[in-house]
This record gives sequence, C-alpha cells and structure tokens, in this order.
Amino acid sequence: VQLQASGGGSVQPGGSLRLSCAASGGLFRRYSMGWFRQTSGKEREFVAAIKSNGGSTYYADSVKGRFIMSRDNAKNTVYLQMNSLKAEDTAVYYCAADSALITSSLSIADQYDYWGQGTQVTVSS
Repeated sequence: VQLQASGGGSVQPGGSLRLSCAASGGLFRRYSMGWFRQTSGKEREFVAAIKSNGGSTYYADSVKGRFIMSRDNAKNTVYLQMNSLKAEDTAVYYCAADSALITSSLSIADQYDYWGQGTQVTVSS
C-alpha cells in the first residue's frame, strides 16, 4: 500500500486547512486509517483515526472539536479538515493505514503497517 499525503501549507492562527491522503494498492476499504503529527525532537503524536467503514472516528484531546477526519472509500482517500488552527498544530502530518482485523488502539503508532511521506503544516502569524 502506498500512501500520498497532501494539502499542507502555511496558515495564520484561526485558519483552516484540509489534508488528503490517497492510497494505492491494497484493500483500502478494509483498513482503519490514522493521522499522526511530529515536530523536531519529539515522538510521533496521534491526531485522529477512522475505522474502515467510516462509522467511528477518534481524536486526540488537543484537536477534538477543531479537526474532522473522514474517508471516501470510492476514492481511496482520507481527509483531515483542520479548523481553528493554532501555532501548536505546526508539525509534519503523516497518514497511516492499519490492516489488522482487530485493533487494540488506533492511537498507537506501532499499530499501523503503512505510512505516507508526510506533509508540513505551519501555523504562524
């Protein structure tokens, strides 16, 4: 499975961005998907995740109420709508795919089998 993240950029505080992650190969519709982010010198941090059928979504407390994750299985794509962005949201954002039938926790990076290349999000005035 290859994952291609896009949509990053620079935005002022309070602004919005929408990230996309397009998958090729594999059985996308069977995978749970996640978004993580990482800043220099820190571990990769869970942001959001969505189950294979899109019926359940999960968010880190730091983004709850501001970010919305969705998926379009017909397009093999997941999205992360980021609203009310803050300076602390600045990071490289990665999408990831989990092929397991049963997952203990989608917030754990080691759970995921495939990773995209990352897209930079910078929130600054």
